[in-house]
Amino acid sequence: MHNLAVLISGNGSNLQAILDAVDNGDLPDARVALVVSNRKDAYGMQRAFKHGVPVVYFPKLPYTNANRPRADYDADLARIVQGFGVEWVVQAGWMHIFTDAFIRHFPNRIVNLHPALPGMFPGAHAIEEAYAAYQRGEIDHTGVMVHLVPDEAVDAGPVVAQMEIPILPEDSLEDLEKRIHAAEHTLLISALRNLITH
Repeated sequence: MHNLAVLISGNGSNLQAILDAVDNGDLPDARVALVVSNRKDAYGMQRAFKHGVPVVYFPKLPYTNANRPRADYDADLARIVQGFGVEWVVQAGWMHIFTDAFIRHFPNRIVNLHPALPGMFPGAHAIEEAYAAYQRGEIDHTGVMVHLVPDEAVDAGPVVAQMEIPILPEDSLEDLEKRIHAAEHTLLISALRNLITH
C-alpha cells in the first residue's frame, strides 16, 4: 500500500478526486494517509474529515512572525509528513514553494498539479494569465500538467502528464476555470496511477 500525503490550501476539489479514486479502485494500492493545509479556512480539510483522513493544519504565520526562514517551516513539515509513513507527496492547490529542506526528504516523490502547459504561466495566477493572453490574441489554448518537484524551481520539474485545453471565443474566465478544473481531476488521477504502479 502506497501512502499519500495531499497538501492543500483551498477548496480541495482535487483532494476529493483522489479520495474518490481511492474509494472506487481507480488508484489501486494507494491510500491518503494525511492531508495538510496551510490555511485555516481551507474547505479541503472538511473533505478529509468526512473521509476519516488525518488532517494537520500547519500555518506559516508563526514562522513568519518569529522571523524564521522558510527552510525551518519546510524541515518541520517534512518531519510531520514522514511520521505518517508517507511515500508520495501530492501538491493539490498547495500555495507554498518548498525549499530543499522539504524536497530532499522525498526525492522524485513530490507531485505537483499546475493549470498550465510546461513552460507557460508559472505561479499562482496561471488561468487568469492564460485567459488574458488569449484575449490579446497570443494563444488559442492552455492546459494542465502534472510534474515532479526535484528542486526549488516553480512549476518546472519533469512533466509526468499534460493535457491541452482550447480557449473558446464564448468562454468567460469562469467557463475556462471550470473546464481546467475538470481536466485537472482526470489528469491527476491518471498520472498518480502511472507513477504509483510503475
